[in-house]
This record gives sequence, structure tokens and C-alpha cells, in this order.
Amino acid sequence: MQPHQTMSEVEVKRLGWRCRRGLLELDIVLQRFSKQYLVDLSNDELLIFDVLLDYPDNELLDVVTLRKELKNLAPEEVEFFKAPALQQLLGKLRATDHKQDLM
Repeated sequence: MQPHQTMSEVEVKRLGWRCRRGLLELDIVLQRFSKQYLVDLSNDELLIFDVLLDYPDNELLDVVTLRKELKNLAPEEVEFFKAPALQQLLGKLRATDHKQDLM
């Protein structure tokens, strides 16, 4: 999906489905994130979230938990991931991860 496109309601629901992962820790974080934030995300955040969900489970969990930064970005993704929406989205994901520790 390109940054200038708008996601349909069906595509947003599909993102919620894609939050179900094979790695339990990531599955918990993404399911909680989805329930708390998904319907209120900006279009830019939704588009970035869609790209993030393409990452392998371990790599995505490492990014969410600050163990690693995003690497191996395609040239077209570099500018896209410099967007403030990425930092906002990661902040929400990380807040969800932190709340998990409190429960």
C-alpha cells in the first residue's frame, strides 16, 4: 500500500486479523494494541502498521521492545519510515508492551 492511499474499513479489519501472530509475546502486545488503538489510528499510522506487520515476528518484537532498530529497509521504505507517524505508532506499541508488564 502506498502512503497516499486511504485504507478501507475492510483493510483496517484485516490489519486486526494480522495482529494474530505465532510468537506469544508479540501476539499479546499486538492484540492489546489492536483493541486499544486500531480504530483511532491516523491513515499514515495505519499504512505504517500495515508495513510493520510484514516483518517477521522476532524482528518486529525486537523493534517494539527497543532491542533493535528497523533494518534492511527497501529504498522506498527509508523515507516512509522517517515519518513522524512511525514514531507515534511505535510509541503506542511500546506503551502497550509496557502495560502488559504491569498486568
